[in-house]
Amino acid sequence: MQMDRLSARSLRLVCLSLLPLALSGAVAGKKPVIGQIAPDAELTLVDGTKLNLGEMRGDVVVLNFWATWCVPCRTELPILDTYYQIQKRHGLRVYAVTTEGSVPLYRLKPLFGRLQIAPARKIKGPYGPIDGGVPTNYIIDRSGKVRYAKAGALTLEILNEQLVPLLRERAPTQ
Repeated sequence: MQMDRLSARSLRLVCLSLLPLALSGAVAGKKPVIGQIAPDAELTLVDGTKLNLGEMRGDVVVLNFWATWCVPCRTELPILDTYYQIQKRHGLRVYAVTTEGSVPLYRLKPLFGRLQIAPARKIKGPYGPIDGGVPTNYIIDRSGKVRYAKAGALTLEILNEQLVPLLRERAPTQ
């Protein structure tokens, strides 16, 4: 009988102690929804620099999730890089986030040594491959709204269709 009370009490304590964690996860886990303000996230670049997505308001941001084994990803990265080089002066930021946490940095450096887009090692926040598919891309406008979220490679046509109107928009005033 005493053992049952101890077990029930222990279970209640464990549940109560996990409640704040569960609640914070529910708030922090808000998924990106097209047309709504993008949930905040923290990017960790390959060089260790940490960037906050919320601080990028005023720029158009592309979050590209890719993998080394993904053939469409390896085709898409040079297209994204060339597009970025042409449009960065208009307020475009592109981050290529690897979905493979176990890939050693020395395997990523040769690829990104040739590219100007920023390679990210990880992201803390509700972004990632949609339905497990890579590449996955999110586009966030200057006001911080999600304007595109889709699994599948970006082509030049899609980039122009999605980004040109957003890059023409004025940055919101504070």
